[in-house]
Amino acid sequence: MRKDRRKFLGAAALGGALAGCASKEGAVEVTEEPSLLGKPVGAYGERSPFENVKRHLNDTKTPQAASSRTPLHQLHGIITPSALHFERHHSGVPHLDPAQHRLLIHGLVERPLVLTVAELKRLPSVSRVHFVECSGNTGSEWSPKGAPDVQRGFGLASCSEWTGVPLSLLLAEAGLKKEAKWMLAEGADPCKMSRSVPVEKAMNDAMIAYAQNGEAIRPEQGYPLRLILPGWEGNINVKWLRRLHVADEPFYTKDETSKYTELQSDGKARIFTFEMDAKSVITSPSGEQKIGGPGFHEISGLAWSGRGRIEKVEVSIDGGKTWKPAQLQEPRYSKAFTRFRFPWEFTGVETIIVSRAVDETGYVQPSRQELIAARGTNSQYHNNATKPWRVAADGSVTNVEA
Repeated sequence: MRKDRRKFLGAAALGGALAGCASKEGAVEVTEEPSLLGKPVGAYGERSPFENVKRHLNDTKTPQAASSRTPLHQLHGIITPSALHFERHHSGVPHLDPAQHRLLIHGLVERPLVLTVAELKRLPSVSRVHFVECSGNTGSEWSPKGAPDVQRGFGLASCSEWTGVPLSLLLAEAGLKKEAKWMLAEGADPCKMSRSVPVEKAMNDAMIAYAQNGEAIRPEQGYPLRLILPGWEGNINVKWLRRLHVADEPFYTKDETSKYTELQSDGKARIFTFEMDAKSVITSPSGEQKIGGPGFHEISGLAWSGRGRIEKVEVSIDGGKTWKPAQLQEPRYSKAFTRFRFPWEFTGVETIIVSRAVDETGYVQPSRQELIAARGTNSQYHNNATKPWRVAADGSVTNVEA
């Protein structure tokens, strides 16, 4: 009976979708075939002029210290196109010649190294799919009102296939001294963006990436070299990497003390909160979208966790009163986006839809109320609360508090 029901529902959904392709007279419309020859081959691909998907630029008086946000609600699957990967800079994008760029590894090592980009590319490489997320992503969700749409609320997160050299290989070649516990990762941008990185993480799954989604990393993503620390907050994945200084203690740079720390309700501050906790968001239907009325619709979204692989996503269509498991798209990677899907019969009655993720450690994404109870409201970082959307009777979707 269950299999027959699935077949029936699938056929009904397909029939409904095909019905929408018919003209008012009932005849199926066919696109006219072009009478002229099409555009010739080109040296570099372009998207269709009918597609107008762009990053949202934040309004700032200093564009060199600004950000742009990925349109997650307009993307498919789990890979973010390189041209749409979010940006966050502190002093603009430097112009670096890969032939002149060098990576220095020094400090508490037996054999200091100075490596060219060409020399790094000669070494054994790996390719892995991982997300990168700014720790300030969803910072607006600390407010009851939150962001009106997915892009402005969740767009400081993207997922790519990164290719490069395992950092453990380079540190083994340099020869870590026994007292080596931390290292300073420094970029070649004008502000010399730098963060303290535990050697334990560096030896685990870190890499020095020179390629993204099959081609060289783009300048705004760190060309020619970027440090990738899977699952950890965005700015510790230092772009335009030029130096790794190994030491026995953290360096307490400005971007891990006066910034990127979190004041708690008791007056104490959280520091070195590297991992990005499990998070999910429904991207369709979502804020400022409108669905086509009662009937079958697919709820779709993204989930990710800096702790590992997403194991389960649940969806509620009644504001969190009841939850049902969503389908997870395979393959699923550790510390990467996971696409989830959920079939939904919209009755035309106003409701609230929301998702929550569970990662392989068993961690469950909290509600906003649960997160505030644990950490207060003084922070602007690491908000991973669930995001509810209100679907009105006419199919329009808004933020719950709007």
